[in-house]
Amino acid sequence: MMNSMFPLEINSKASSILKVCKQKGITIITAESCTGGLIAGCLTEIPGSSSVIEGGFVTYSNQAKVSMLSVKLEQLDQYGAVSEEVARSMAEGALRSSAADIAIACTGVAGPGGATNTKPIGLVHLSCALKKHPTLHKSCNFSGERSTIRLATVKAAFELIEAQLNII
Repeated sequence: MMNSMFPLEINSKASSILKVCKQKGITIITAESCTGGLIAGCLTEIPGSSSVIEGGFVTYSNQAKVSMLSVKLEQLDQYGAVSEEVARSMAEGALRSSAADIAIACTGVAGPGGATNTKPIGLVHLSCALKKHPTLHKSCNFSGERSTIRLATVKAAFELIEAQLNII
């Protein structure tokens, strides 16, 4: 395995996902908030990823989620950005806004600030949308510092993509 800025375990998962997508003729798009593009960055770290990666949205602000991914303001107001509803909307919006077949989305509280009583540091919602299939969702509660939470989110995203790919 080549030298990578990402841990070997995460890099291996990325490589495996790209291989499966290439075999199945599937392209991926990302919609990232708390990871700020790390999922796309990890996938594109792998040589040959351009045949599978469609692109990525980094929608850190609520306005970006609305304008780029068509997340409804009402959802953000009712549930907050860190919610299952918004994660699902992000993934489905990325799919609608692109030519990709599968979309992974994440939104969470990486810290050290931003936590509330109901949304602690480490809470992350992930969703994976695949054309003509139900959107999957996963909620995680990670511990550790900001960089640890963000890397754990990338790993969880890859696990959710693998689960979605196993359906087809």
